Amino acid sequence: MSQACPLLFRKIDATISKISASAVMIAVIVYLMTSCKLILVFLIIDFILRLSGKKSFSPIFLFANGTQAVFNLPVRLEDAGAKRLAAFFGLSFMVGILASDLLDFSIGVWVIAISFMSCVVLDLLFDYCIACKVYSAFGKIFPRERT
Repeated sequence: MSQACPLLFRKIDATISKISASAVMIAVIVYLMTSCKLILVFLIIDFILRLSGKKSFSPIFLFANGTQAVFNLPVRLEDAGAKRLAAFFGLSFMVGILASDLLDFSIGVWVIAISFMSCVVLDLLFDYCIACKVYSAFGKIFPRERT
């Protein structure tokens, strides 16, 4: 079985996705510099809004959409499955960072934050999706029965 991403057979704009990922990474950097937990709460709520299909209420989505329009960036359509999976991973990272902070586990905060930012940089620079690799590995470990 080769590496595969989950497919939803619905297209989204990868440019907006990359702008959103960059904005989240910048917010995490600001959090690391300020230790303001409200940034993490904001990011968690924003991820939940986007994952629940309420993008029109997501400040990060609105920012990304506006940025794309202002700079007239190209539309690059991709299947939404991989981006949705990456968003679930992003939400998990944010919850992990917040939980580590609330438990006063600063090493955990930094390890999770650096892991998250590494995933974002790999996606932004090389279109390399760690979430898809994990999804593929999980599929090899726990194959679905095909009838």
